[in-house]
Amino acid sequence: MRQTHLGLLMLLTLIGTGTVQAAEPDALAISSNIQRLHMPYGTILDPVYASADPASQGYSQIASYARAGDSAIWTGHYLAAEAFRYQVTRSPEALGNAWRALQGIRSLLDVTGTDVLARCLVPADSPYAAAIQQQESGRGIYYNGLGGQTYFWVGDTSRDQYGGVMFGLSVAYDMIDNAAVRDLIRSNVTRILNYLLIHGWNVVMPDGRISTTFLHRPDQQLSFLQVGRRVNPQRFGWIYSLLRSLYASSVITPILFDNIDDHNHYFKFNLNYINLYNLIRLEESDSPYKRLYLNAYDTLRRTTEHHGNAHFNLVDRALNGESIGRDAETITLLSLWLQRPRRDTWVDLRGKYPACASDRACISIPVNERVNTDFLWQRSPFLLFGGGFGTIEAAAIDYILPYWMARHYGLPL
Repeated sequence: MRQTHLGLLMLLTLIGTGTVQAAEPDALAISSNIQRLHMPYGTILDPVYASADPASQGYSQIASYARAGDSAIWTGHYLAAEAFRYQVTRSPEALGNAWRALQGIRSLLDVTGTDVLARCLVPADSPYAAAIQQQESGRGIYYNGLGGQTYFWVGDTSRDQYGGVMFGLSVAYDMIDNAAVRDLIRSNVTRILNYLLIHGWNVVMPDGRISTTFLHRPDQQLSFLQVGRRVNPQRFGWIYSLLRSLYASSVITPILFDNIDDHNHYFKFNLNYINLYNLIRLEESDSPYKRLYLNAYDTLRRTTEHHGNAHFNLVDRALNGESIGRDAETITLLSLWLQRPRRDTWVDLRGKYPACASDRACISIPVNERVNTDFLWQRSPFLLFGGGFGTIEAAAIDYILPYWMARHYGLPL
């Protein structure tokens, strides 16, 4: 009851102060800006401007691009956002945006030549090539031809890149009833899973180095195969059924381990939410394994439900239905998001909020004051300081994904 009253109080306070409400024009403007500035080579990148001073010419001059190492995960999240948008509005623009994101994901598989997923790809003759390579050199830079052009791609691919891509592919398959879209999704998912199965759930770079492994993550293996079963049941249905019988009881184990620390490496919670979202929603309602999956999810939810996270709240609405307090809070959180700066300005809240550690507040920071980042909902809500120089513009997928997800799941915005 306390949470219900708190959520309603937050919403009434927001309305009473005349704060702008979350609305469709904001989401549409963000999508337009992403297409214009954040997908120069088909996947999500964030522009770096020459100046942080609004009075200077350099404020609107793109000097480079950043965050290439996470291009795959946010392209997947962006695909999901546009897929939810299409399902709600049937907008041809949303369909076109989703198609371009799908082609971008396919290019991340094509450019490596082995079906391993690249983090990002950039034309070798890009004016931003040198700066991006300098930023990402520690991950490994590789070259290959694609469509008659030479590209370099960023390696050291991690589980979160795969998780974001599979999330987007799964959502798009169910939200977009278009044969060409579904065929491309089926192809991408099949290539990804065939690669992982052939390589024993290891991700291998061209030099033979294993950049990451899924061997210790039965939850992620089953989530990916669940998606595979959905889009290509003839190929992956039996594999999923076999591994489900072996691993379903172990799904909770890595979730419990991740829950031990609710502040550091917070991105793990986003991965757990999106993977369990697919694992649970695609499981048969009468399956005896679904309860095991839900038990794992319940432990995750108990750890994070007080964190003021609109994205997590929408996954919870999708899996558990309506909740007056949580849903009112979600509307408030999305509205407060619109008050955030779009660039990575430095934030320091030490002295404003009580600290329980050097970089941790004792309470969840209000959304409009939180540290600027690439995707707000994968960063700890307790961070007291952080950010950059005010030159990197975030894509704002952290607004449009929960916004369109809310619309799809019937939240009154």
